Amino acid sequence: MVYFSTCICVILFMALSYLFAKTYQLSGYQPRLFLKNVLEFNLAFGDKNKLSFTKRMIRFLILLFVLMCGLFFIVNFYIKNIYLKLFDILLIFLCVPLFIILAHYIILPIEILIKKHFIAKSSRKLKKKKIITIGITGSYGKTSTKNILSTMLEKNYKVCVTPKNYNTEMGLSKTILQELDDHDIFIAEMGARHRGDIKILAKMVEPDYGIITTIGPQHLETFKTLEMIEKTKFELAQGLKENGIMVFNGDSKSTRNLFLKYQGKKYLACDRNGYAYADNIYLNESGSHFDLFLNGVRYEARTKLLGKCNINNIVTAASLAHIMGISGQDIISSIRQLEPSKHRLELLKNNYCTIIDDSYNCNVVGSKEALDVLAKFEGKKIVITPGIVELGSSQSQENFKLGTLIADVADYIIIMNNVNKNEILSGAISHNFKRENIFFAETRKKQKEILEKITSKGCVVLFENDLPDNYK
Repeated sequence: MVYFSTCICVILFMALSYLFAKTYQLSGYQPRLFLKNVLEFNLAFGDKNKLSFTKRMIRFLILLFVLMCGLFFIVNFYIKNIYLKLFDILLIFLCVPLFIILAHYIILPIEILIKKHFIAKSSRKLKKKKIITIGITGSYGKTSTKNILSTMLEKNYKVCVTPKNYNTEMGLSKTILQELDDHDIFIAEMGARHRGDIKILAKMVEPDYGIITTIGPQHLETFKTLEMIEKTKFELAQGLKENGIMVFNGDSKSTRNLFLKYQGKKYLACDRNGYAYADNIYLNESGSHFDLFLNGVRYEARTKLLGKCNINNIVTAASLAHIMGISGQDIISSIRQLEPSKHRLELLKNNYCTIIDDSYNCNVVGSKEALDVLAKFEGKKIVITPGIVELGSSQSQENFKLGTLIADVADYIIIMNNVNKNEILSGAISHNFKRENIFFAETRKKQKEILEKITSKGCVVLFENDLPDNYK
C-alpha cells in the first residue's frame, strides 16, 4: 500500500510539475527569474512553447523524480496519522516551485562541469582547425547580419554559421562539435543577458574579426542600464586575437561610442565618413534599392529585404566581407540573392492578403522599423502584437509609445496577452485611434476568430513580436 500510494503521489506531482518545469526552462534555467514569474503568476500556460526535452531538462526531471520518490516514500512510510499524512502531501504539492529551485541547485555543479567540458572540447577543436573566426554581437540585428555576411563570404569561402539564434556557450559548442568540418570560416553569433557573457564566448572562439551591430535598451531587466549593455558588447572587441579587426555599426549612437573607445584596428560602417554606407535609399513593399559605397566606390544594390535596419545590416556585413577580400561586384550579387531571415520582416503573400512576419523581433528599434515598413503598403492594415518586454523600468513608457506608433499606421490592432495591453491601448487612444478597432486576444484561437471578422481582400497583417507562454 505504501509503494502504491507513493507511486500515485509521484505521478501526480510530476504531472503538476510539467507547467513549472516549462516556466523554469523558458526562464533560461535562472531560479531568480523563474521565481519572479511564479510570484507574478506568469506561468507557461498554453502550447506556444512546449517543454523541450533537452539532455539538461531530462537530467533535471530525473533528479526531481528521484527526490519526489524519496520524499513521498518517507511521508507514506513513517507518518501514520492519516490527516497529518494528507497535510504533508498537500504541502509538498503546494511547494512545487521550491522543489524546482532545490533540484536546480542540487544539479547545478554537474551542469557547470558539463558546460565546461563542452566549451573546452569545442575550443580545442577550433584551435586545431586553425580557421578564420568571426564574432557578431549587439542588441539588434545579430542574426540578420550573420546570415547576410555568410551569404557574402560564401563567394570565396566555405562557411560554418551558428544556426537560428544559437548564441550561448552551449549553442556555440553544439555547432562547433556537430557542424564544423572542413570549413574555412566560422561565424559565431554572441548573445548576452549579463555582464561577462560575451567575454566567455569571445574567449571560447578567439575571433579574428568582430562586428558590433546596433546597441539599444534590450534585456534591461538583467542589464539595468544602457551603459552596462555597452560594456558587455565591448567585451567582443576586448576578446579579439592580437591584430584582430573590428567593424562597428555607426548608425547606433552606443555602437559609435564603442568605435571611438576601441584602440585596435577598426572600421566604421553606416556612416558617410566611414568605410561603407548606403545612400539614395528607396524602400517599397517589394524590397529596397540603394547606392552602396564601399571604401569610396559606389555600387547599385537591390534586395528583397525590407526596412532601413536591414540595409544597415547589409552595409555592416558588406564592410567586413570587403575587408576580407570579397569584391564589390560579388557583394552586390550576394545582396540580390538575400532572403529574409525567418520571422524577421519576412514577407508572405497569397491571393487574399499580405503577411509581414516579424514575430522574432522583440525590441524598440525593430518594432518601429516594422511599422515603417507597414506604412509603405496599400490597403487595410492590421497589427498583431503583445508589445515589448524585458525593458525594466522603461517598459510601460516604451509600450505606450509603441501604441502611438501603431495608431499612426494601422487601421486595426489586436493586442495579445495582458502584460502590456493597457499601455498599448492608452498610447493608441492618445493618438485618436478608434477604440472599437482595438481587440484583445489571449489565445491564438481568439486571435484567429478576430482576424476572420476584420480581414478583407488586399489587407496587410503585421505580426510584431511573439512572447513565450509565461507572459500572459
